[in-house]
Amino acid sequence: MHRTRLSLYYLVSYLTVGGAALIIAPQFFVQILFSNGNYQDVTLRFIGILLVSLALIVAQIIRRKVELLYPTTLIVRLFICAGLIGLYASSNDPLFLTLLGIVGLGVLFTSTSYYLDKKAQSHG
Repeated sequence: MHRTRLSLYYLVSYLTVGGAALIIAPQFFVQILFSNGNYQDVTLRFIGILLVSLALIVAQIIRRKVELLYPTTLIVRLFICAGLIGLYASSNDPLFLTLLGIVGLGVLFTSTSYYLDKKAQSHG
């Protein structure tokens, strides 16, 4: 499961960077992500706190090599992708498409890695 484990570093990276940016400069960061919506700083900072917290949990999954939870990270991110699609549909804010691209890329990395790791295990 080496490839899958490595793919999770991307997840930790965007959770940490995104979370820290939302805590430090929330309005600037959502503008960088192409938002056309109006979001309160306190809400964005709270989301940032949640993202950094999730990054810490995923970092522990990586550090402890908790392979049992690797598929769970995929399921959770697929749920997030569905939610982002719904949020975009209801708001037309490009922010949600940008986030969908970021999260979706991670899903692609991890699912491909997981498939290749499982295939290697079955042949090895």
